[in-house]
Amino acid sequence: MAIKDGGDVKAHFVFIPMMFQGHLIPAVDTALLLATHGALASVVVTPSHTGRVRPAVDFAHKSGLPVRLVELPLELAAEGLPDGADDVDKVPSDRWVNYFRALARLRAPLERHLRAHAPFPTCVVADICHPWARELAASLGVPRLCFLSTCAFVLLCQHNVERFDAYGGVADDHELVVVPGLEKKVEVSRAQAPGFFRGMPGFEKFADEVEQVLAEADGIIIDSFLEMEPEFVAGYAEARRMKVWTVGPVSLFHQRATTLASRGNTAAIDADECLRWLDGKEPSSVVYVSFGSIAHAEPKQVVELGLGLEASGHPFIWVVKNADQHGEDVTEFLRELEARVAGRGLLIRGWAPQVLILSHAAVGGFVTHSGWNSTVEAITTGLPVVTWPHFGDQFLNAKFAVEVLGVGVDVGVMEPVMYRLDQKGIVVGREVVEEAVRSIMDGGDEWEERRRRVRALAAKARAAVEEGGSSHGNLLDLIKNFEFKVAAGCGAIA
Repeated sequence: MAIKDGGDVKAHFVFIPMMFQGHLIPAVDTALLLATHGALASVVVTPSHTGRVRPAVDFAHKSGLPVRLVELPLELAAEGLPDGADDVDKVPSDRWVNYFRALARLRAPLERHLRAHAPFPTCVVADICHPWARELAASLGVPRLCFLSTCAFVLLCQHNVERFDAYGGVADDHELVVVPGLEKKVEVSRAQAPGFFRGMPGFEKFADEVEQVLAEADGIIIDSFLEMEPEFVAGYAEARRMKVWTVGPVSLFHQRATTLASRGNTAAIDADECLRWLDGKEPSSVVYVSFGSIAHAEPKQVVELGLGLEASGHPFIWVVKNADQHGEDVTEFLRELEARVAGRGLLIRGWAPQVLILSHAAVGGFVTHSGWNSTVEAITTGLPVVTWPHFGDQFLNAKFAVEVLGVGVDVGVMEPVMYRLDQKGIVVGREVVEEAVRSIMDGGDEWEERRRRVRALAAKARAAVEEGGSSHGNLLDLIKNFEFKVAAGCGAIA
């Protein structure tokens, strides 16, 4: 690529994603999308994550897209972290504070790298988990945008709850309050929607920094599309007084099985094997079950979930995370379950090629933790969801899918089950699992209405990323706003 002086590219976006799969994957996809329209995209990664994104980046290179990986090591020992802690999957949650401090040490080496390698950046696009990106962008003299793999509904709800002190005077963390400033009545509790990093032990100061990062940004990029939530996009842009670019669904960058299967970690199942299994099933007959890369179930909950899936009578693919850490009793249960549902149930122990699976005609529904990536991928592929939130923004994502969009059913979890000392063994019983699966798979008037709604949204999602669509136009607008000719100086974008 002839990009030494920027003459062959229109702009240079430096992406600094958070090194969690749910943050990293959509950030890389967004970078690739900008590159398809003539911008240079540099993606900052740490060594253990390079291999996870390199297949997608290598594919882009072969297609002639101007994308760079900037690999920088973490100073682990300086923050009391052991060797190997670069891989956040191996860092226990009680050490995440140390991990975030280690990430902040990337600022100086990254700035040196960007100054030494032309073309000079025109914009820094950083995850909100990197408050230090403010100082980096200011030192470089370029604008800073926040990238969030979330929707405007979540952002507006979180913002309005804090802005209007909705929890003021509410002593019970589980008492529901109405989110202020929305046309539709939405109720949340402090336990469900405390705010970004609020309520996480040791992250009190960090949560305040994240709020400041959002308030002072020169704009926001989100993995959503305007036609799905126009009132919330407009509401958040007005509340923050800044531009919001909806550029999603960014997973639609990947239109072929080869690139779909290469997103994120190496899959624990061969893509062709997975496709052959699905090819043998009737259209819309399989339910897919996955709780993402962070959320995990306690051993008793694993058993209840498995029994509920078995009782539903539907073919299923179940992604079982950390199956070897649940103890011999659960391991034996999973072996026995596999024997009983042989041919009807497929258990994947580890990472799964999720979008590849969801895109298959045999899949008819998705039991999800309601992480935003999973939620928008379900919508994009026209699948109704069973929402089973675990923590963070997942409760608001679930409310958006069920109460606002009307494309899912909820299992009734009312409080987070992660980052708690009083862990509860069984949150959702087998009967609830069975009923929820049947509700999105078995037909009926409500089933038909959900399916109609989500398929209509899927059509709008695809139209949004095509030429003339809203997300396509926003990508072009991003590049226009941050071309090389406007690289000097930063400020709010009108």
